[in-house]
Amino acid sequence: MFGKRDPEVLVVGAGPVGLMTALVLSRRGVRTQIVDEAWRPTAHAYALALHPQSLDLLASLGLVHRVLDTAERVRTIGVYDGPERRAALDLTRAKSAFPFVAVLRQSVLEELLVGALAERGVQVQWNHRLARLLPREASVDVTIDALEKDQVGYAVMRTAWCIASSADLRPAFVVGADGHASLVRRRLDVEFPSVGRAQHFAVFEFETDFAFEHELRVMLRPTDANVVWPLPNGRCRFSFEIPEYDDPTDAREKSRNVLELGAGRYPLLEESNLRELLAARAPWFDGKIGAIDWRLVVRFERRLAKSFGSGRVWLAGDAAHMTSPVGIQSMNVGLREAHDLATAIADRLKSSPDASGGSANDALAEWGAARALEWRGLLGLEGRAHVTDETPKWLRPYAEELLLALPASGDELAELASQIGLSR
Repeated sequence: MFGKRDPEVLVVGAGPVGLMTALVLSRRGVRTQIVDEAWRPTAHAYALALHPQSLDLLASLGLVHRVLDTAERVRTIGVYDGPERRAALDLTRAKSAFPFVAVLRQSVLEELLVGALAERGVQVQWNHRLARLLPREASVDVTIDALEKDQVGYAVMRTAWCIASSADLRPAFVVGADGHASLVRRRLDVEFPSVGRAQHFAVFEFETDFAFEHELRVMLRPTDANVVWPLPNGRCRFSFEIPEYDDPTDAREKSRNVLELGAGRYPLLEESNLRELLAARAPWFDGKIGAIDWRLVVRFERRLAKSFGSGRVWLAGDAAHMTSPVGIQSMNVGLREAHDLATAIADRLKSSPDASGGSANDALAEWGAARALEWRGLLGLEGRAHVTDETPKWLRPYAEELLLALPASGDELAELASQIGLSR
């Protein structure tokens, strides 16, 4: 399953954040292994946009133009108060070489990163699951199970996953980028509490002739937040928040009319639902509704890990935080986390690969503390958005929700907020 030498860093999870971590490590000359329990890259995922900061990161890796070749570019954000257009935010003010948001499917980004890793001789080990994790002073004891499909049953045959083989490893570091149900986080016994209300969104992706003019539109109402993203090739994706939605787990699991999205199973909707939601929340939309690719209800939670890790084991991306999907913040901030964490680990290994203390460990601890503080701000737990004299009256009830809907973080988020009279 693995080579004779243990990896210096084991990355668990091969989504965008895990792939970014592995790529930065390998480019720094770190012997890296990346595993994922899935049997292939994701086919369906909600994330679909890269913020300017993420494009800057990809440019530093020589990958940005491959992304832009297939992406739709969003340059403005139209903000609606119910059916009325109230403001337009200018993304081109971003202090970036790429002052726009690039819209493309998460699967396209993952394929690009997997290919970049392969060019460096790093292959993703699909169908490999973390079974044991025991941090020690100078390394981490890990067991990885290789999974394979097996046919089980008598009268009715079904496919199940079984353990084909296991391998014990002792990397110097482990990075958990394995999503909201993170095994790494659970092995560390790090709490992952809810820090806000869960949200359900009716998501529709379809072909249309509507002219979005490179604009993302956010529609705010007293009871819900909604967004439409223009996609490449004449498509768009509407996400309508459904605050009154009731989704008992038993009903979802028993329904055959569902779509698998990541580790979840979600109920499908009808075109009539789309038309009703458009009439109520986007009456300005007069485009045709062509072939519909997605039409389902998805649940999103707001959670923040009590810790981003310690010592030899660290978390990044959805393994440590979850938020509203409207601004695609969790993945984009996660990409920056991955880059900075990988850089800190590479520096640590270069300075003293076998030592267990010192300033290098302090740098990792500072990284974890800074990430927790940033997310407490993004989730409105600290440093909440401040209404100023310049804040329009109509916007004041929506201030916190709008910040989660903007495709930005850090200084870029503060700049966008300032355009509409909010202070961060």
